[in-house]
Amino acid sequence: MAEQHEPASSIADPLRAFSRSHAGILFRLEQLRELATKLAQGGAERRALRARAQEIVAFFHEAVIGHHAEEEDSLFPAVARSAAAGDEAALVASLAARLTREHRQIEDDWKTIEPALARLSRGRGAELDAGIVARLCDRYAAHAQFEESGYLPLAAKILDADDQASLALHVRHSLDRALGFL
Repeated sequence: MAEQHEPASSIADPLRAFSRSHAGILFRLEQLRELATKLAQGGAERRALRARAQEIVAFFHEAVIGHHAEEEDSLFPAVARSAAAGDEAALVASLAARLTREHRQIEDDWKTIEPALARLSRGRGAELDAGIVARLCDRYAAHAQFEESGYLPLAAKILDADDQASLALHVRHSLDRALGFL
C-alpha cells in the first residue's frame, strides 16, 4: 500500500514540497521496475499488469513531467533571480542546466518505453525493455539525490521567505497533483 503524504498545498515550504515529490516519484518508478520484472518472468495476471501500466503512464505524464516543468518554469528561475551576481549566479545557472539536461534524459528514456506501456495499459501484449527501465529508474534516483543534496539546499540559502512564499503560489497545484497519485 502506498505511503500517505500530506498534500503539497499544506506544506508552507515549497522546497520541502519538491523534495516530497521526489519520494513519490521514486516510489512509482520502483513499481515500474517491478512491472518490467513481472513481464520478463511471465505468468503475471494480465488485468493486474494492465492496471499497473495505466497507473504508471498516467503518473508519469501528470506528476513527473509536471514536476520537471514546475522546476524549470518556477523554481530554477526564482533561484536564479535571487542569486547574488558572480560566482553564486554562475553556480545556480550551472546546476539548473545540469538538472534540466537530466530531465530531458529521463524523459527520453520514458519515450522509449512508453509505447510498450501504452499497449500494456490497453490489455495488449508488449515487451518492456528492462535495461531501459533500469536506466530510467537509476537516472531518476541519481537525479533526485543530486537535487536533494546540492540544488535544494543551495536554493534554501538563496531564497528568502518572501521568495519562497511567492514560489509556493506558483507550484501549489501541480505538486498537489503529483502527491495525489500516491
